[in-house]
Amino acid sequence: MDTIFILLMVLIMIASILLVIIVMAQNPKGGGLSSTFGGASPAQFGVQRTNDFMEKSTWTLGAVIIVLILISVVITGKPTTAAPAQQQPLKKETTAPAKQTAPAATTTTPAQTTPVAPAK
Repeated sequence: MDTIFILLMVLIMIASILLVIIVMAQNPKGGGLSSTFGGASPAQFGVQRTNDFMEKSTWTLGAVIIVLILISVVITGKPTTAAPAQQQPLKKETTAPAKQTAPAATTTTPAQTTPVAPAK
């Protein structure tokens, strides 16, 4: 699995370098590589096709990089077939729970005196 991971990382790096080169060759104002080969006029043959090629290659290389990264995550993210050695859980010290003293709930209610009817 290590060789596949290394191969994918090399392919991602190559695609990234190519993407940087293509993006740097473009001019955001319409010049760039297309104006170098065909002049500034878009009416000349090949200028528009160069712009289309640069744009398509930018999107394609971006998609290739994303797909390669996802593939590398899926391939290398699988758990190994051998179960790792389980460690003994650490012994937790048992401490007696802290005694909670409830506040004195001895509220006295005033004695209610009921009027007693006088004897006749």
